Amino acid sequence: MKLIHITDTHFVPKGQTLYGRDPAVALGRCVEDINRTHSDADLCVITGDLTHWGEREAFEHLSEHLDKLQIPLRLLLGNHDDRKTFRSIFHAQRADENGFIQSVDDFAKKRFIYLDTNQAGTDVGWLCDKRMQWLELQLRSSADRDIYMFMHHPPCEIGIKVLDQIALAQKGAFAEILEPYRNQIRHIFFGHVHRPIAGSWRGIPISSLRAINHQVRLDFTESDIFYGNFEPPAYGIVFLGDDSIIVHTHDFMDESVVFDMENPPFEDWAVNPPRSSR
Repeated sequence: MKLIHITDTHFVPKGQTLYGRDPAVALGRCVEDINRTHSDADLCVITGDLTHWGEREAFEHLSEHLDKLQIPLRLLLGNHDDRKTFRSIFHAQRADENGFIQSVDDFAKKRFIYLDTNQAGTDVGWLCDKRMQWLELQLRSSADRDIYMFMHHPPCEIGIKVLDQIALAQKGAFAEILEPYRNQIRHIFFGHVHRPIAGSWRGIPISSLRAINHQVRLDFTESDIFYGNFEPPAYGIVFLGDDSIIVHTHDFMDESVVFDMENPPFEDWAVNPPRSSR
């Protein structure tokens, strides 16, 4: 199975910019690249912060661009989004019985669980009792399927202070619910951090990637200031096998030179004799 992971599009209304850039430019190129090279993917998941301020006009602008995507799509909410406005525009995106943007997709022996960690009035990730109960039910009813989870906020600290302060609030309760299914949960994909990250938490593999418009600077000091930068945006290409999970991060706007390494167009190749190993 082939999955595309995108996160943190941070759209603004048409004609506006964010930190001096139009997020639609990068997402437009992202969608074009996916349609051209990965139209065979089974699904694309965008893990939240779809907009920056949550305005209706921003969601409408985003919808225009996502309508061009040629593969199935699942959208999650982040702390920058407004749930009510989202639901009024993206009618095809499912919600649970309590109105949270949570749902499940079953693919043969795989179960995808999409979580809603949005809580109005805070940037911190939130899973209230109702959302936790819903999650526990989906885990319990997963039978023998492999479980893949998608959420906006990371379930653990990542070592960057300003981001750890706004991670998921209920880390302990979340871990307790997952514990009986820990060997069944193959991966947790998240956004929010605007950084390429891979590792494991409580034995569960986790990963995230850079955002579409802007990134968070890599800073392991005790600074309380959010420093941003314009490292290149990326999306993930994920291959889910029976015995493997491979995540490729693609800097789709990279414009560096591509060359044949056996016959490179560089002067040093003429000076130094070719070697049998590179």
